[in-house]
Amino acid sequence: MLSARNQFKGKIKAVKLGNVMAEVIVSVGTIEIVSLISRTSAEQMALKVGDEVKTVIKSTEVLIDK
Repeated sequence: MLSARNQFKGKIKAVKLGNVMAEVIVSVGTIEIVSLISRTSAEQMALKVGDEVKTVIKSTEVLIDK
């Protein structure tokens, strides 16, 4: 069990593998969450479009600039 309170279930919309990192886009209702994880982690989890996943957001601050 994770202690983070900001957990959202969604479906993977896209996985873009780079040399070291992977960009994973998850659709959660009407919003999209973009996460950068290691390519190794993406491959170990065998992430693919359509997979149901849980996004976990753990941050000390959220910045907004205009």
